[in-house]
Amino acid sequence: MVRVIIHDHVTLNMGTCMSDQLKVANFLQRNDGESIAYHHTPGKGPGVMFLTGFKSDMQGGKALALEAHCVSMGYAFTRFDYFGHGESSGAFDDGTIGRWANDTGIILDKICEGPQVLVGSSMGGWIMLLTALRQPEKVCGLVGIAAAPDFTHDLIPERLTPEQSDDLESQGYCDIPNCYDDQEPYRIWKRFLDEGNQHLLLTDDIKLDVPVRLIQGMLDEDVPWKTAHSIMDRLTSDDVEVQFVKSGDHRLSEPQDIDRLLRTVEALLEQL
Repeated sequence: MVRVIIHDHVTLNMGTCMSDQLKVANFLQRNDGESIAYHHTPGKGPGVMFLTGFKSDMQGGKALALEAHCVSMGYAFTRFDYFGHGESSGAFDDGTIGRWANDTGIILDKICEGPQVLVGSSMGGWIMLLTALRQPEKVCGLVGIAAAPDFTHDLIPERLTPEQSDDLESQGYCDIPNCYDDQEPYRIWKRFLDEGNQHLLLTDDIKLDVPVRLIQGMLDEDVPWKTAHSIMDRLTSDDVEVQFVKSGDHRLSEPQDIDRLLRTVEALLEQL
């Protein structure tokens, strides 16, 4: 049985949810006609940009809590939805790691001003690394939450049942249980896995020299805690810290987890 790196979504208190619902997303038009939904709050630099996980969106609890915290300190903050996610256009099944990394680069280039601290959750941790490698002049720090680089190669295939593997080869996709919704399984396309394998990072040095902070739950059933070690070993930066949370799961969305994230980002901003 396979589990997929999925949601960042948690429920906040009613006041937070209601105030967020009053915000209307902005849309950035891509040259191909698709649109990227985003929220941007101007402020001092370095700004903070949140990158969501696989099939999550910018309304997740970690994104909203971090936005409120950064804005309260006067820092610029940006969150957005990848192609096929949330309020952005496109079908999720047509998305790829490369496409979502490209969306991130466009938002970083067109919406954010000056260097940014990228905060990536799960798949967003993979995309933040890809983005920092492609646009190093725009990135001054990284914070990964259960960061999952290379999951299309290292995690999904090895967890498929023989029947799911057969489906993947014979029909180009397989359905796997959704631990967040029993009624709607996840559909994993072979083309998605193949495309993702074009962006692998843990096979060589990750040539980044910015400060990196990684937060990883020891009880994470989706991303093995050793992945954080692998990222640290591959990074060329000398300023890398890993926080292991003994009771932490993949989502790291409990109140103490949110507090830890806010402290970590705040300390990095003060350092920078």
